[in-house]
Amino acid sequence: MVRIVTDSASDIPAEVARQLQISVVPMYVRFGSEVYRDGVELSPDDFYRKLAASPTIPTTSAPKVKDFNEVYDRLAQETDEIVSIHLSSTFSTAYETAVRAGGTGRRRCHIEVVDSRTGAMGLGLLVIAAARQAQLGQAGQQIARMVKESARKTRVYVCFETLEYLRRGGRIGRARTLLGATIKVHPIVGLDKGEVVPLGRERSRARALDRLCRLAGECGHVSSLAVEQGAAPEEAGRLHASLQSLFPGTDIYSSAIGCAVAAHTGPRVVGVCLYGG
Repeated sequence: MVRIVTDSASDIPAEVARQLQISVVPMYVRFGSEVYRDGVELSPDDFYRKLAASPTIPTTSAPKVKDFNEVYDRLAQETDEIVSIHLSSTFSTAYETAVRAGGTGRRRCHIEVVDSRTGAMGLGLLVIAAARQAQLGQAGQQIARMVKESARKTRVYVCFETLEYLRRGGRIGRARTLLGATIKVHPIVGLDKGEVVPLGRERSRARALDRLCRLAGECGHVSSLAVEQGAAPEEAGRLHASLQSLFPGTDIYSSAIGCAVAAHTGPRVVGVCLYGG
């Protein structure tokens, strides 16, 4: 069976990754001189506690070649095909590093590396779909082709408390136009072809959550969804309930934003990700 690999910026719930045999290679998160492996040495709860107490803004870095090689070498003992799906190359070097790792060594295993052009559970939903295809016996090249085609129909919409973390991390893209409001607003952004794009502002969190629902409802055919949150579980719960009524019978995953993504989003973030494959 084809084995599926991703990085921790996919934010896939740990239990889902275990059930579908998805191998997750952790990103790195740095607070000053302290470096942690995302989801291994630092949990989301611990991350937000550190974020509140730290005088410095955390930074992130992609897994190293040796990190990918350790996973690829282990899986090569179990399969002759690996599909490795990663955070958009516009946000991270994870994809390029995975490509380098896939071309090293003498393992008798074909490794197909895919740039998802998205992130968070937008990436996670693509990886989950790939893992389900692997369980059905699909070949690696077919799975990689499906991921590339489905990536164009995957949507990510996020409500922020502040865009300051995106700005400082250099990931703000065209959403820079939402900076500088003179009144308290709740910016909403999306991901489009690996770029952060502005979708507007709302005066209250309630209206922002309603806007996320409306955006989701405009997406047409949706195979699965995910609600993500960073230090905002109650709001995520309300959004989840609203989406259930909009998409009855559709799988809706609940995910905590991982440390690598949270370093660029900050606290009190709620988002909805939709997979239309």
